[in-house]
Amino acid sequence: MLSNQYKIKEAQKIIGATGSLVNENIISVLLTDSRRINNAAQGLFFALSGRRNGHEFVAEAYAAGVRNFVVKEGPELKLPDANFLIVNDVLAALQVLAAYHRSKFNLQVIGITGSNGKTIVKEWLYQLFAADKNIVRNPKSYNSQIGVPLSVWQISDRNDLGIFEAGISMPGEMDKLERIIKPEIGVLTHLGSAHDEGFENTREKVLEKLKLFKNCKLLIHNYDQLLDYKKDLTVSNCFTWSRSFKQADLYVFSETVIEKNYYLRARYKEKEIESIIPFLDQASIENAIVCWATMLAMDYTAVEADKRLERLIPVSMRLELKTGINDCSVIDDSYNSDIQSLEIALNFLTQQNQHQKKTLILSDIFQSGLTEDVLYQHVADLIKNKKVDKFIGVGNALITHQQFFDIAEKFFYADTNSMLQNLNTLNFKDETILIKGSRSFEFERISRALTQKAHETVMEINLNALLNNLNFYRSKLHPGVKVMAMVKAFSYGSGTFELANMLQYNKVDYLAVAYIDEGVSLRENGIKLPIMVLNAEASAFDKLVKYKLEPVIFSFGMFDEFIKYAQHRHISNYSVHLKIDTGMHRLGFEGYEIETLCDLLEQNKYINVLSVFSHLVASEDEKHDEFTLKQIKRFEKAYKLIEKTLGYKVIKHLSNTSGITRWPHAQYNMVRLGIGLYGVDAAVPASENALQPIASLKTSVAQVKKIPGGDTISYGRSGTLAQAGKIATVRIGYADGYVRAFGNGIGQMLVNGILAPTIGNITMDMCMLDVTGIDVNEGDEVIVFNDKLRIEELATEIGTIPYEILTNISQRVKRVYFYE
Repeated sequence: MLSNQYKIKEAQKIIGATGSLVNENIISVLLTDSRRINNAAQGLFFALSGRRNGHEFVAEAYAAGVRNFVVKEGPELKLPDANFLIVNDVLAALQVLAAYHRSKFNLQVIGITGSNGKTIVKEWLYQLFAADKNIVRNPKSYNSQIGVPLSVWQISDRNDLGIFEAGISMPGEMDKLERIIKPEIGVLTHLGSAHDEGFENTREKVLEKLKLFKNCKLLIHNYDQLLDYKKDLTVSNCFTWSRSFKQADLYVFSETVIEKNYYLRARYKEKEIESIIPFLDQASIENAIVCWATMLAMDYTAVEADKRLERLIPVSMRLELKTGINDCSVIDDSYNSDIQSLEIALNFLTQQNQHQKKTLILSDIFQSGLTEDVLYQHVADLIKNKKVDKFIGVGNALITHQQFFDIAEKFFYADTNSMLQNLNTLNFKDETILIKGSRSFEFERISRALTQKAHETVMEINLNALLNNLNFYRSKLHPGVKVMAMVKAFSYGSGTFELANMLQYNKVDYLAVAYIDEGVSLRENGIKLPIMVLNAEASAFDKLVKYKLEPVIFSFGMFDEFIKYAQHRHISNYSVHLKIDTGMHRLGFEGYEIETLCDLLEQNKYINVLSVFSHLVASEDEKHDEFTLKQIKRFEKAYKLIEKTLGYKVIKHLSNTSGITRWPHAQYNMVRLGIGLYGVDAAVPASENALQPIASLKTSVAQVKKIPGGDTISYGRSGTLAQAGKIATVRIGYADGYVRAFGNGIGQMLVNGILAPTIGNITMDMCMLDVTGIDVNEGDEVIVFNDKLRIEELATEIGTIPYEILTNISQRVKRVYFYE
């Protein structure tokens, strides 16, 4: 990131670190992730410890060129020419350095907190003030104990306004963020239930949030939200808004929808004022009112505020990964472009391994606060550092500065139309394409042109939720326990390389697939992790060996087949896994077969046993705990005998998803994480909000019909309305995986937030919903399942399990992957 520079000796003094310095480096970049290294020569790496110990990644950061480190303990390995600053608390050191940096600047700073809307309000205030101010702000939603110091570190002499959001999840966090941000103006957004689980009650949470404003000169807030907290406010000057309290500084008394815009009328300084908001959903309206109040509180005229609010544009906080034309993958970030979000998007691009070639389509960047020479040199350096193979620049500024881009394959166009006219000459094929543009360039047109056309029914996969779930289970593991992620059956219907890339990037230890072809597909898409194949067929052993896949040996027949294959191919010490049947009675060696197996393993030079494992039958169910204990004992007896025979230790794994949390003493040295990774675990109640469903299935309304009472609907005349009503035909049927069992009112979908039951039989490509009394139009979005209408509920409706629902979603349903 661009910021002022510090000598390493100066940084050492600021954070109170010990340790000897071997060189006098300059630092300008703060690093916390060894996978995301930029400007390594001037980087200072903080070895943070949370779910993972950051000290384990010091060597990786060193290999990437970093030579300055903040650590709690000195390195075990000697790393030449590296400075190590030793502190008691690495996170506190990061925060102290950022707070010091903030104290050097006299700019005006707005601090934002609340339960919902923080990032949207921050981005909209940026849009509203950018014409007058040189603004520094959090990238995306960097509002945590780590994100805030990294954001504040960006402040430079060029900035005259800072807009920083702060998020908390437990008591004691906001004081630390307040010391870093030091806001002069406070903005409180909507207060809701988010993060309630970290506090004893709502009052404790609100009081913690209000600590951000303890030294503010002005606070903007909803009058009604803080009625019970008047005595707790330390800010003497408050600007309030309300939809009900007439004495508020901004009293919104009229709200009307006019031609897809929201028309607000309010009283301010005893005058009637108005504003047009280009959104209709209530969350956006409330966020826009917060921005309206903030502009007025900061002495903008009502006329100017209205003019700017009407031009607000939606904030897209997530990247979309889609299937593109000509075997390409497309990362769509076509709605915003600034230097911070470009770096985040490029990091996501580098995570993708399915294609060797990486391509960036970028528009001119506006309102950066930098001179064009400095800005585009920085962009060029960033692209070179991230090893982009092909660069397409769109805009006159990029054309002017094209000499900065030292890349073999580069193209420049004055505008989006010019690029689209030359699309065929760019020869997109078998590459990952990042589309990153300012909204005025309408890069969504490029996205449409490069994205494979598909069925309107879409399954959205939230990669952030996947990462949340992975980290939840990691937090339950004993130190040193490895994670094997189950990605069989198209990752439970959620995707192949798209999820495997994320898991590989986040350093899971193993992947497991059901069949050899699934493993081959992962290898061909750049996955290098060890891959265990649960059911390897002898006919495909050649592929298994070619792609370095590791078979599970579960029977004497398979043992003999693989040994004969290894002998014939002159293979020795090939890595295999042994499966023990402790009670599932599906695959595996029975207890009475272990001694015979050991006889075969003695001095066998053809295989190397990497792991021994078994499968728990009912780890989630308390009523079967006695049987689970029997399985554990059988497993321990088997693996001990095998290890004794082999003369070396193997990896042992027994726990599946529910076993991780319910049977911690059975974690051994690896666990297999399956359906829990996708947000479903019978042992973790949904009410705890620990897991996030990663998949949302959405479709749309094809037609709305008025139906007379008594008329029948669908095949077999199976559905009927007792009285006249209304039905919606939606674009999903049993060929998409919405099975016939959901017909005739068994299944329900969300139509504009209201549950609508199915009516009549489900047909192959369509089904009908009873939408009587619901305001619905053709083209409206329909939710089949998401985090509100959960997949567990659908499974219960038809007497099955969530696994079956997920894996039934057909391949003609487009998968779109989101990453924030």
